[in-house]
Amino acid sequence: MKTWISMMPVLAALLASSSYAQDKPAREFTVTALTAPHSFTSGIEGPAVDAAGRLYAVNFARQQTIGVVAQGTPELFVTLPGNAVGNGIRIGKDGTLYVADYVGHSILRIDPATRAVTVFAHDEAMYQPNDLAITADGVLYASDPDWKNNGGQVWRIDTAGKARVVATGMGTANGIEVSPDGRTLYVGESVQRIIWAFAIDSDGSLSGKRVFARFADFGLDGMRTDVDGNLYVTRHGKGTVVKLSPKGRVLREIALPGSKPSNLAFGGPDGRTVYVTEMEKGQLLQFRADRPGNEWQQLR
Repeated sequence: MKTWISMMPVLAALLASSSYAQDKPAREFTVTALTAPHSFTSGIEGPAVDAAGRLYAVNFARQQTIGVVAQGTPELFVTLPGNAVGNGIRIGKDGTLYVADYVGHSILRIDPATRAVTVFAHDEAMYQPNDLAITADGVLYASDPDWKNNGGQVWRIDTAGKARVVATGMGTANGIEVSPDGRTLYVGESVQRIIWAFAIDSDGSLSGKRVFARFADFGLDGMRTDVDGNLYVTRHGKGTVVKLSPKGRVLREIALPGSKPSNLAFGGPDGRTVYVTEMEKGQLLQFRADRPGNEWQQLR
């Protein structure tokens, strides 16, 4: 008995150092840095995660680029042509990247294999295409703010690249997302600090505009839903991500090490890792959520 007791500390140490030892799971909603500060410019945006788990964000190291993080270290994925500068990114089921080009009044398409960049949709009536939402069948919705006049609009882009305006007379339309059941489109107005909910009609038009949530201070930027329909929204200037219920009630607010989060995306092996682009420090942050993201689920 004495021999067994005396050996227990040794056995415990061996077990802890062996392959049987398990890493302690990350605590939910505890934020850590994924990339070093200033690995991206202050224009960091996107982000999006493909089916293989690769994470993409715009303006890696310098403007007009898209970076990819596959093994924890960001590297250059593509340099956009001409004067194009990316903002929001979404990924189709075939792996195609769709990027809002706010300089060229366009939505770009990037082949994931060849990395060839082409114009998917273009209209001179677009102000500055900002963020993108994608439905289960691959239709895009793009927020289009007119920052100069505190206005904005929303575009629908079908799978052939045909674009049409589906909402006008808005404030500074920014973050945009589709509910998991495909029936509701959320659009956030940054300056007005309002999130609107629209019903998505059978032809893709929008109707029944209503206030989903309203905030007294700070700005709003990117947004994503989880599989339960909760809406995660970056609070630009406040340095938080707020989680709202499908009824618009605040469930929790996650503090970030940086005051200017621009957007977020779900990924990781189980879809419960939330990646946040933060502009003040030009880096990607991450935290674990309690439920998978809807966009992650759609790519399965």
